[in-house]
Amino acid sequence: MFQKYINSRCGIVRGLSFLVLLVILWSYFYDSAITEAVLASALRQSTPLALGALCGLMGERSGVINIGIEGQMLLSAFVGFLVSVWTGNLLFAVLTGVATGAVIGLLLAFMSVSLRIDQILGGTVINILGFGLTGYFYQVGLNTKGKLQSISLGPLQDIPLLGPVLFNNPPITYLTLVLVLVVHYVLFHTHWGLRTRAVGEHPRAVDTLGINVFLMRYTNVVLGGAIAGLAGSFLTLEAVGSFERGMTNGRGFVALAVMIFGKWTPIGSWGAALLFGLAIALQTQLQFGGQTIPHQFIGMLPYLLTVVVLAGFVGRARPPAAVGTPYTKE
Repeated sequence: MFQKYINSRCGIVRGLSFLVLLVILWSYFYDSAITEAVLASALRQSTPLALGALCGLMGERSGVINIGIEGQMLLSAFVGFLVSVWTGNLLFAVLTGVATGAVIGLLLAFMSVSLRIDQILGGTVINILGFGLTGYFYQVGLNTKGKLQSISLGPLQDIPLLGPVLFNNPPITYLTLVLVLVVHYVLFHTHWGLRTRAVGEHPRAVDTLGINVFLMRYTNVVLGGAIAGLAGSFLTLEAVGSFERGMTNGRGFVALAVMIFGKWTPIGSWGAALLFGLAIALQTQLQFGGQTIPHQFIGMLPYLLTVVVLAGFVGRARPPAAVGTPYTKE
């Protein structure tokens, strides 16, 4: 019965994917310029969601729930922005943002793994810390001396439809595509990934084999934090070029929905992030396209999609068995 339900749900997802593809192709032949612009925007809008999802799944695959992605992204965005203002060096600012995310990940790992406090509370502390510190130290009028620009990959950009979408993007967008493939390979095709998944499923059995459960969890949460830091750097140093209070705007929580929708896999999460990115891109296009639909209804489109995904498609998705459970060595 359950397998029949799973098969039917997969069929629905494939059907929806095919329908979306048909709509994209029809739209391209109707107005190629708008279609390419919307798809390019969807890819870039999906970037912080995909990075946030990678952060979450690395933690959860090793057994640590991370609902503090929002705070990690916000703090990294703020620190990276400040470093860009002070130094004018965008590369150094991005690296600082990544380091900030890693440090916050280390704090989360310390609370969750060493102190064994409730992991939901630990993530909530990170979020409160992010909103509190950035709100208190934020100064109006600060501006960076530029932001990361698009890099064209030569003749590849001239490929119809795919060229302008995939091969003319800023560096963090490209790096996200690479990270999705790298994390997928590491998780499912290396000894490290096997140990990570085993720690998330049955840490006591892994411990009896001589594998350090605490080290595995610490490492994965810190690396996930670094990826969340890259997402924060994207917001201020690539997407906008400035910082505003609460500019993550719920992306960290949407990234959790993306991770669940992608069934705790990097490629699945990236596909889900693209779907949410497309919803955001369509929202923007409708708002500036002279539509008579009230902007409140258009603005809630991505969040409505989040509710539908969580309620309809992933109600029975199975997380790693030991996620959220502190481990005590006997």
